Amino acid sequence: MIFRERPKEPLPLARIANLAQDRAVHRAFAWLHLHEQRIRAWQKELVAIPAPPFGEAARAAWFADRMLELGLHDVHIDDAGNALGLLRPDDGESNVALLSAHLDTVFAGDTDLEIRQDESLLIGPGISDNGAGLAGLLALAAAIRHADLKPVNNILFAANVGEEAEGNLRGMRHLFTGSPFAQRICGTLALEGAGTEIIVTRALGSRRFRVEITGPGGHAWTDSAVANPIVALSTAIAEVCSRTLPVRPRTTLNVGEIRGGTSVTAVAQSAEATFDLRSTDAGQLLLLEVHLYRAVEDAVLAANRASSGEKLQAQITLIGDRPAAELDPNSRLLETVRAVDRHLRLRTEERLGSTDANIPLSLGLEAVAIGAGGLAGGVHTTNEWHDTRGRDLALRRVLLILLDLCGNIESDETESDAASGAGQP
Repeated sequence: MIFRERPKEPLPLARIANLAQDRAVHRAFAWLHLHEQRIRAWQKELVAIPAPPFGEAARAAWFADRMLELGLHDVHIDDAGNALGLLRPDDGESNVALLSAHLDTVFAGDTDLEIRQDESLLIGPGISDNGAGLAGLLALAAAIRHADLKPVNNILFAANVGEEAEGNLRGMRHLFTGSPFAQRICGTLALEGAGTEIIVTRALGSRRFRVEITGPGGHAWTDSAVANPIVALSTAIAEVCSRTLPVRPRTTLNVGEIRGGTSVTAVAQSAEATFDLRSTDAGQLLLLEVHLYRAVEDAVLAANRASSGEKLQAQITLIGDRPAAELDPNSRLLETVRAVDRHLRLRTEERLGSTDANIPLSLGLEAVAIGAGGLAGGVHTTNEWHDTRGRDLALRRVLLILLDLCGNIESDETESDAASGAGQP
């Protein structure tokens, strides 16, 4: 990809320093610092609502209610299931900056979602990914409303569906291709989990497949010569996983799920598995995909040659396609992020990842995925944890980036205005 150098605006660090000194911005900072208990309560409450892939509706409704309580405008749940709200009424024409956090988790709807707490430490499924991002989204909306900040561009707050597993980024796809905001989003910040030290500027490409092999099945003794879908699928998996994957460009393969059969005394009628293919190089991703197709085809042919009766059939279904892309290193957004990090004296690292930012980046739009503060571990396990200490620093970081993305703020307040604390939600 070739990037053209963008004419630099003078002194980005000075621009951020001036923004950070604004009285209204300081009111927002103060709200974030003083209301950690409220933010933590939101986080625990929302994480207790199941939100498996394609089952985010209850959590979206809860989120829309919180948006209304905070005084956001045009709050609604769109056709994809995203909960949306605007800082001020929409005029239908002006640009908007998008602040998003995904609603869904990797956990099934019947998972025990009890959250344990030990002071600032929260433990439970989805508490960081993406409980931290969602709580951060609400906190920023509340702080901006409390401080009565008036950014030049409007802000679209989105709790979106479809980031995890087979969701295939459908919430973000809708926002950027089928929503009334599709042509008006001037930049995107996707809140993803915890942390302050990482910013995702490169979108990792991935392809996800479901492989299903079916056959006649039968009795384990009398039909022992019938081709067995489980055996054929196991052969295919072994062949796919035997491939040596390159370290550079980094390429990975994961067999995430496998199921099949009904009884130990029966030849299975079906077996299926899901495959996750990832690479920083589109060519390697294609080679791995071809290898998967060939392995399945060869395994089924071999099983059918060795069997009698009805033959096995295989079906390979694409269940996820995340485009690879990267943020222009000369972009204004990346310049802003670096300036904010210098202003806050943060040592941060730009990384590759598979996030909601994949969609706008693949369309050539400015976007990053960024953490919502604190420390986290055990992600995608039932013992996932989030230590919320230091959350307000990360949210101050996001706020400064967001306001600069909006074209800064319209500041016309006086000393007495600042003292009055106008605009509380």
